[in-house]
Amino acid sequence: MTTDFKLKPIAHIRSVFPSKFGIPRQSGLTETLRSEIVFEEAFRSPQALRGLSDFSHLWIIWGFSENVESGWSPTVRPPRLGGNQRMGVFATRSPFRPNPLGLSSVKIEAIRTDPRSGTVISVWGADLMDGTPIYDIKPYIPADCHPDAVCGFADHTQRHRLSVTIAPQLLARIPQTLQDGLYSILAQDPRPSYQEDPMRIYGFGFADFEIRFRVAGTDLEVVEII
Repeated sequence: MTTDFKLKPIAHIRSVFPSKFGIPRQSGLTETLRSEIVFEEAFRSPQALRGLSDFSHLWIIWGFSENVESGWSPTVRPPRLGGNQRMGVFATRSPFRPNPLGLSSVKIEAIRTDPRSGTVISVWGADLMDGTPIYDIKPYIPADCHPDAVCGFADHTQRHRLSVTIAPQLLARIPQTLQDGLYSILAQDPRPSYQEDPMRIYGFGFADFEIRFRVAGTDLEVVEII
């Protein structure tokens, strides 16, 4: 019996993240940012989504389409550990895996029909780059939640937050519906964790803008929005 099989995307995501830089490190961290799941033409049958509107959340199985490295390593350096300490790849959520698949939990906002794109699912809290291929979706059920779970090194790093300052004249450039999401992304520190230069200007794409900022200690200041 063969164990190899090919995956083909059933959909792709529309999001405010044009590149992999600045994307939240996991789903659900930016619950005020909306994304859309747009199905490939072969999978646009409304019947395939019958009953989904009775659920509040989804699992998305997707691919790390921007990985440029080939192969994999049994150990990786998680950014939240400073980029210097190695952990087993299967003990992390590193994108560089034997099979470059990601898993995200998102909240369903609406399921609608678009004249050009067919059925579209609007969701909150996705951590996917715009255009990311989606290989499957599954409804989230309460049994998926384990409130007593122990999370290893992630228990000690997930509370890392920065104090964010954005001058009013800069913030005014961002649509109001995206402002809370931008604050949330910046507070989570979008830099690689091994970058500590307080004079360096960092930048990432957000919707139709480029956000430029610097960090000193736990204070992040946005210096330019283009």
